[in-house]
Amino acid sequence: MTILVVITDPTFNTKPAYSWWEQWALKFIRDERDLPFVPLMFKITLTLIPLAVLLYVPGLPSWLWWGAAAAYFVINNFVYKGPFGLMLHCTSHRPFFKKEYDWMNKYIPWVLAPFFGNTPETYYAHHIGMHHAENNLEEDISSTMEYRRDSFREFLRYFGNFFFKGFFQLYSYHRERKRNWFLPRIVVGEYGFFLMCILLSLVNFPATLVVFILPFLIFRLITMMGNWTQHAFVDPDDPDNLYKSSITCINVKYNHKCWNDGYHISHHIRPSMHWTQHPKHFLDNLEEYRKNEAIVFDGLDFLPVFYNLMRKRYDVLAAHLVDLGNFENDEEAIAMLKKRTQFIPFASVVPAE
Repeated sequence: MTILVVITDPTFNTKPAYSWWEQWALKFIRDERDLPFVPLMFKITLTLIPLAVLLYVPGLPSWLWWGAAAAYFVINNFVYKGPFGLMLHCTSHRPFFKKEYDWMNKYIPWVLAPFFGNTPETYYAHHIGMHHAENNLEEDISSTMEYRRDSFREFLRYFGNFFFKGFFQLYSYHRERKRNWFLPRIVVGEYGFFLMCILLSLVNFPATLVVFILPFLIFRLITMMGNWTQHAFVDPDDPDNLYKSSITCINVKYNHKCWNDGYHISHHIRPSMHWTQHPKHFLDNLEEYRKNEAIVFDGLDFLPVFYNLMRKRYDVLAAHLVDLGNFENDEEAIAMLKKRTQFIPFASVVPAE
């Protein structure tokens, strides 16, 4: 059958000429398609870091301190957190700088990431080293399968498990598989961040709360909301099918702001695919999406999907489903969505008699 889908999400078009700063940046970065990361990196460096330093200046007038704190909070969490988080994601999968400048690849996860509450190295060890290796199945410590995924209470249980146990589970995961190269990196990254927060709190606790602690709490919450939503609709009859264990969100502003992060199905199918290639890959493989009964939302990104899922507004979700030919009406679409949010017992769990 013919499936017609129009895509407005960003792709890459070769430029006839580059500006002076682009020519300069291309000397250092591996892929011209990642040029948008360069101004983002500089904007964060030249705005967020100076504001953070200002908050630690002793004797600052209270009106100036509170103004800087409010500006820092807004810029951090509402302007840069999404684009930065997904820049970190993209550059974790595909190194940003050329091999001869490999040391510069530490700048994003080690210098910038802590200002967004991201402990160095733990994201890479969790997302690249564990999540993509396990694809939301039983060995994935952030798997959503054992939760009812349209329940806010279940989400809180999921978030609590990650927040209080996630680091120890991640450490055990890599240790049991003898991936010893991850262990010192995540210990230094996680505990180094906490130690830094403790020491800076002794110097200036209000500044440390605004600059590092609140972004840390918000980042971990947003990260788990994202993973929950990306893997909220899992087919209980075929949970290891990558088309049926995740979702794709198309034609949303979020994809323009956050580097096509909405294409989560194709990201699991080809984790190293460049972010600009996902729309074309999606269009080229529509028949595979249809055959595998993939869930694709048009005009809804992950946050509205999460919101409507928690309210059990399956009617809204169904209204935004792309019709790939797998359902004839909204009732069938709603039934499919509800089926895929149910608790799925792990294979190692023996049902009670």
